[in-house]
Amino acid sequence: MQNSLSRHIWGMSANTKFKASLFTFLFSDTEVLRELYSALEGISLPPDIPVTINTLENVLFMGRVNDISFEIGGKLVVLIEHQSTINPNMALRLLMYIARLYERLIGDRDLYATKQIALPRPEFFVLYNGEAPYPDEQVCRLSDAFLDPSEFTATGRDGPVLELVVKVLNINKGRNEGIAKGCKTLAGYQAFVAKAREYVKRGDGLEEALKKAVLYCREHDILKEFLKRHAREVINMLTTEWNLEDAKAVWFEEGMEMGTERGMEQGMKQGMEEAARNALAKGLPIEIIHDITGLDIETIERLAG
Repeated sequence: MQNSLSRHIWGMSANTKFKASLFTFLFSDTEVLRELYSALEGISLPPDIPVTINTLENVLFMGRVNDISFEIGGKLVVLIEHQSTINPNMALRLLMYIARLYERLIGDRDLYATKQIALPRPEFFVLYNGEAPYPDEQVCRLSDAFLDPSEFTATGRDGPVLELVVKVLNINKGRNEGIAKGCKTLAGYQAFVAKAREYVKRGDGLEEALKKAVLYCREHDILKEFLKRHAREVINMLTTEWNLEDAKAVWFEEGMEMGTERGMEQGMKQGMEEAARNALAKGLPIEIIHDITGLDIETIERLAG
C-alpha cells in the first residue's frame, strides 16, 4: 500500500506536500479505494476488478486538494472529503470537474466520428466530516440550482434535461456505521479524528491534541502502521486543514459583525490577506495561496514584498 500511496500523493516537491490532505493521503491507494467503494455501495467487489486512479491535478475544493477520482468496474467515481458546511454549489463544481475528467479520458478521439464514444458511468460522493450537525445521508442535485423555466417548458417533459446527483454521507464516528464496518481504513480515520477533537475539547492545543491522538491510536491498533510511518506528516496536514477551517469561520463572523454586505466582504478580504501572509511565511508557493484564498496573484506578490 505504501509505495503506490507515496507515489501518488507524497512526491518530492514541496508543492505536493502542501496541497495534500490527510483524506487523499489515506485513500489514494487502489486496494483501499476498492474496499471503500464496496462499503459505500454495500457490495463486495472481487479483487480482479481493476481500480485506476485518475484524480485531476491542481484542483482544490474548499481550499485544499481533498478529492480522489478513479475508475472501477466501468464507473468513474469522484470522492470529496468535506469538513465545512456542505457547499450548495457542490453539484455545479462537480459538473465542471467531470467534464474535465471526460475530456482527459477521451484524449484525441474524434467527437464527430460516426461511432459513439463509450464513457464510464459517473458517480459522486461527498464524505462529510465536519462538526456541525448533518444527517447520515443527503442527496444534492444540480437541478436544485436551476431557475424555474415552467413557462417555457414543453408540455409533458419529465424532469430537467441536465442533472447531476451527489450523495453526501456523514462519516463522523458513530454515523453510517455500516460503511465504517466495511472499510477498516475509514473506521480508523473516523476514530483518529474523533479522538483528536476530543483532546481539543478538553483544552489541549491543536498540535498537542494531534500528538496525543497519534499515540492513542497506535496503542489501540488504529491505523497503527500508517501512523508509525507518517505521524509527523499527519500532524502537519491536519494542523493546516483545521486551522484553515477555523480561520474561515472567524472571517465570516468578523464580516457579520461589521453589519453590512460591504463590511462582510471587507472582513473576508482582510482575513484572506492575513491567511496569505501566514502561508507566505511558511513557504507556500504563490499559485497555491491563490487557489486557497482566491486573492489575485498581484495582491499576493504585494503581500510577499
